[in-house]
Amino acid sequence: MPRLRLALAQTNPVVGAFEHNAAGIITATRSAAEQGADLVAFGEMAISGYPIEDLASRPSFLRAAREAVETLARRLADQGLGDVAVVVGHPDGPFEPRSVDVTTAPSAIAQNCASVLQHGRVIATTAKYHLPNYSVFDEYRVFIPGDDLLVARIADVDVAIIICEDLWREGGPVARVLAADAGLLLVVNASPWIADKDEVRLPLVTRRATESDTIVAYVNIVGGQDDLVFDGDSLVVDEAGTVLARAPQFREHLLLVDLDPAPATDPVVTEDVHRVLLDTPDTTPGSIALDGQRPALPRDVAEPRDDLEEIWNALVLGTRDYVEKNGFRSVVLGLSGGIDSAVCAAIAVDALGPDRVYGVSMPSQWSSEHSRSDADDVAERLGLHYRTEAIADLVRPFEDQLHLTGLAAENIQARARALVLMGLSNLDGHLVLTTGNKTELSVGYSTIYGDSVGGFAPIKDVPKTLVWELATWRNRFAAGRGETEPIPENSITKPPSAELRPDQKDEDSLPPYEVLDSILDGYITRALGAADIVAEGHDPDTVAEVTRLVDRSEWKRRQGAIGPKISGMAFGRDRRLPITYRPQQYR
Repeated sequence: MPRLRLALAQTNPVVGAFEHNAAGIITATRSAAEQGADLVAFGEMAISGYPIEDLASRPSFLRAAREAVETLARRLADQGLGDVAVVVGHPDGPFEPRSVDVTTAPSAIAQNCASVLQHGRVIATTAKYHLPNYSVFDEYRVFIPGDDLLVARIADVDVAIIICEDLWREGGPVARVLAADAGLLLVVNASPWIADKDEVRLPLVTRRATESDTIVAYVNIVGGQDDLVFDGDSLVVDEAGTVLARAPQFREHLLLVDLDPAPATDPVVTEDVHRVLLDTPDTTPGSIALDGQRPALPRDVAEPRDDLEEIWNALVLGTRDYVEKNGFRSVVLGLSGGIDSAVCAAIAVDALGPDRVYGVSMPSQWSSEHSRSDADDVAERLGLHYRTEAIADLVRPFEDQLHLTGLAAENIQARARALVLMGLSNLDGHLVLTTGNKTELSVGYSTIYGDSVGGFAPIKDVPKTLVWELATWRNRFAAGRGETEPIPENSITKPPSAELRPDQKDEDSLPPYEVLDSILDGYITRALGAADIVAEGHDPDTVAEVTRLVDRSEWKRRQGAIGPKISGMAFGRDRRLPITYRPQQYR
């Protein structure tokens, strides 16, 4: 009979919603207990949501978080779940500010913690040791690091408990696991998803398991939080590197697995290892067979998804949770008949359902017939709410009064469309989705306060060439299920155009998108200089113009809406450049 039945609860917390998050934890714990779990683990900051950013500097928030954990322990006991050992992530504090070393902010008053709950009490708490300070993370600024390893003994198994970054970095708690002779390393995580994350995550967990000769259980949160998307993908890997269990991505899931780790031994007592003894819960009557043994669990190993499906699911989840968690009833977006708006509409419908998505066609005097018909087509395919609001009569007074011509006349069309969308937003409470892609944002190919208007940008981190790939994939996915392809073929194949003047095409102002995205990958993602990009085979004049456009557009990007981060170098927290600087000699 396996020594330990472990449950990893992949939940979707809301930042600051302690009661809501606790209710989800109780529900998952009850389900795990009914299936005979000895130990139930939740993700990093599962009680508070993650990241909490500068909420970690508010004493009132930290006191509320601590009370939420203590209340959770009591509620679990009150509902007959007190015998089950529960590990939950949470912030703790306020503490007296203290600087542990030169890398720690002296004003920090919080710690990033995981606590073990049982019998209505907080049995033990451990704090994260390695505080990340890169990409989207700035934990060193708001947290005080921990300094020991927590080992909890249950069912004659020593379970070492660490938090997220402590698995990724050498030294610290992970280096003590082997010496602590733990049979299971439990890692609670809030690890954001980016494309190809699995190429790093699974090999890391496997390496830690084999090098420490310990089963590693990795539990991650799931859901969207502002521009971050957490994919779950919780998993268990044994000492030989075999995947024993794996949760599906991008949805809540309770992953149960039977484990037979090495039995606990008499430990060597050291100051940097904190050990506690937990009671093994009585197996619930409904989870045992007539012979007194727990029935074997079915194998639960989710298969990895296609790369494009992962990206699509991340965009859908990020959009859904931004809308839901911020209390919007519906979204509205402009439908131009082009590829970007069609993809954004499909994402919105997949996220929210067609009844909560409102599309608006806003033709001008320069809009082609195919653009109007393609907008009609995508609306019909998706089944969303749809209306047409021509903008010619809105634009004409501005042109006449201000005598606008050229670029000024083109931009006023985009701003008239923004007024229509924002007016409908104010009237009906919609969230406006802006449909710009990463390529356009990179070179500033948008009208500020025009087509860039909106509160959320579903494809903000998606290059134009990837937008086409996603559209083709989504249609292929629908066809494979016998469903209507959501994106008109003409929207995919026709040359892109803003249609702000007669016969306009994007390539009148920009290089071909295949060339442009390759240059942008070098300049933005890989931080290459212009000379390095030219050395890769690109035309020097084209590179010079593209890098100039990128540098001069920072002020626009700072004012843009957030959107799901899917790459390792998204605009916003990943790439922080001054608006005012002279970059010529640095390109």
